[in-house]
Amino acid sequence: MSQPYLNIAITLNSSEADKLKNRHNQYSGIGGQAVLEGIMMKNKEQYAIAVRKPDGEIEVDVDTYHSIIHDSPLLNVPFIRGIFNFIDSLILGMKSLNFSSTFYEDADAKETAADRAFNKIFKDKAENVFMGIVTVISIILAVALFMVLPYFLTSLLQNYVRNASLLAILEGVIRILIFVLYVVGISLMKDIQRVYMYHGAEHKCINCIEKGRPLTVRNVMRSSKQHKRCGTSFLLFVMLVSIVLFFFIRVENPAYRVLLRIALIPVIAGISYEIIRLAGRSNNILVRIISAPGLWLQRLTTKEPDADMVEVAIAAVEAVFDWKGYIYDTFGYEIDDEWMAQEAKDEEEVDEEADDENVQERQTQAEI
Repeated sequence: MSQPYLNIAITLNSSEADKLKNRHNQYSGIGGQAVLEGIMMKNKEQYAIAVRKPDGEIEVDVDTYHSIIHDSPLLNVPFIRGIFNFIDSLILGMKSLNFSSTFYEDADAKETAADRAFNKIFKDKAENVFMGIVTVISIILAVALFMVLPYFLTSLLQNYVRNASLLAILEGVIRILIFVLYVVGISLMKDIQRVYMYHGAEHKCINCIEKGRPLTVRNVMRSSKQHKRCGTSFLLFVMLVSIVLFFFIRVENPAYRVLLRIALIPVIAGISYEIIRLAGRSNNILVRIISAPGLWLQRLTTKEPDADMVEVAIAAVEAVFDWKGYIYDTFGYEIDDEWMAQEAKDEEEVDEEADDENVQERQTQAEI
């Protein structure tokens, strides 16, 4: 069997060796999203969607995504940039989900009259228009469920709780409870459970790279499935930031209260983005404290993936990110290609041994 990954490094001096030994995650700039039987990974403006097709092969689609305000200086303005980054992530996320779903569509499904009419009206832009409509509907439902509903539920308590500050806190608690119940509820769906496993594979890949480990199935599998820059953590920050803002910014008119909650969503998204951006670039005690609730919540939205899922995640990463160059620039050592080939061979042998053991175990159980 091969030696631990540190032995593949080029010769290091003592200070470099200490740096490797004591390192924490170093920001790589890549991020991703789990999709249907696959993963989308994004590096700057380039992204790749890797999907495990029904025949077992991995399909990788590489493309470029430009922000809705491409080349605008607003993308560099703190708090403002978070608003547009959030919108961009929704658009790209829907596009990635749509691509992955095409491999699992019902082959017997027939085009309806509504489909034909929609395609006739919008022609080549039909797919983009449809994704835009779905994104808008998703945002409206999310606002209604996580922003407006908690306010109306809290308003039912006004006859029993007279303190406005306490009502604001209760509204925030109800908002978080609804969010957690939503996460738990959808996790009971079989398809979502697999998405959560791919979500774990995505995090493991990024953690593996940002720890300075070669991107192999073995190293990825033993990496953490939680990451501070996760979208789950971002949404939790949205909930927490909304508590603070709604506590201090108040109006008396009930209709204005609802409008205020909707109007402040861009502000909340901008603040939450800056917090999670800081969390991804720092590891001080304050960052670890504010990141802890999000990492805890990721226990619900990430599951341990299998090796096949990790292979898909690695394919997505390697399509858009030079992880070997990143490790050399960040941690100061090169990856030996011969070692990588031997590592892959060793992993295959381990898989074969595991398969043989499973077969023997099944045979033994059948005999019993």
